[in-house]
Amino acid sequence: MPKGQAVGYVRVSSLLQNTARQLDGVPLDKLFEDRASGKDTQRPQLVACLAHLREGDTLHVHSMDRLARNVDDLRRLVKELTVRGVVVRFQKEGLTFTGEDSPMSNLLLSMLGAVAEFERALILERQREGIAVAKTQGVYKGRKPSLSPVQADELRVRAAAGESKSQLARAFSVSRDTVYTYLNITMAAKEA
Repeated sequence: MPKGQAVGYVRVSSLLQNTARQLDGVPLDKLFEDRASGKDTQRPQLVACLAHLREGDTLHVHSMDRLARNVDDLRRLVKELTVRGVVVRFQKEGLTFTGEDSPMSNLLLSMLGAVAEFERALILERQREGIAVAKTQGVYKGRKPSLSPVQADELRVRAAAGESKSQLARAFSVSRDTVYTYLNITMAAKEA
């Protein structure tokens, strides 16, 4: 089998964080970088990375929690890649997966993946607690509305006139979900 590419995948959760340390010193042919939450696998550069990888390639990831914060996603990704003949190497944990892995390696993958999932749950719990405290102190006001009151009124008038939800979403530079949210608020207010 011909030697494939050394491909790297790095991820941070916010634009202010730095990925430089993640695969520092690892020689790579190609690098994919996401600045997004690891809550699921729908990240643009992860999707591109998975499409790029071929049999014989090695995927280098700093640590398991950079690839996935959910043990099911982590195990699925590793399995899908190794079945395709891609080697998956986690630098921090010192683990390499080839598809012919020992029971101990698979146990470590599950255990460390569960720890990453647990950490994410703790982060979300602390975030919810912090928001609750801030709300009681009058500090947290929530997210800024997507539309001004004037825009919301115009949206409702145009929707009532029969304009499609997709056209409205494009016109107001919001998602269709946001259009429905504003229209549902109107319906709920009329029913009250």
